[in-house]
Amino acid sequence: MILYTPAEHQQNIDLPLFLDRVPCGFPSPAQDYVESRLDLNKLLIAHPSATYFVRVSGHSMTDANINEGDLLVIDSSLTAVHDDIVVAAIDGEFTVKKLRTRPSVQLVAMNPHYSPITFNDEESLEIFGVVTFIIYAAR
Repeated sequence: MILYTPAEHQQNIDLPLFLDRVPCGFPSPAQDYVESRLDLNKLLIAHPSATYFVRVSGHSMTDANINEGDLLVIDSSLTAVHDDIVVAAIDGEFTVKKLRTRPSVQLVAMNPHYSPITFNDEESLEIFGVVTFIIYAAR
């Protein structure tokens, strides 16, 4: 897993957001009406000093639409709750899994070929943040 931390934000890069929606069905000519400009940092990052990015490797989260090469936005200031997708460390190795807190504490892969990881107590589980957004790699 490759970790990326946001650089100190020096300048906003506002990109155009077009007024017209693009249909996924029959193509239509795009119009040149800009609704507004948006900064992806403002859209994706609520807590800049507590946010980092990881690039996904492996296939344990495919049923959650998290695939090899995707980029995850992780907020380490959030408290993880039942059913959150989290970045956790197990014996010093990082992993991305769904957190289950009941009936017992588990990290659950979203792929039936992987078994859940069960913990006897919450103290043995280290959570490093909650996945807030997925930026999909081109397929």
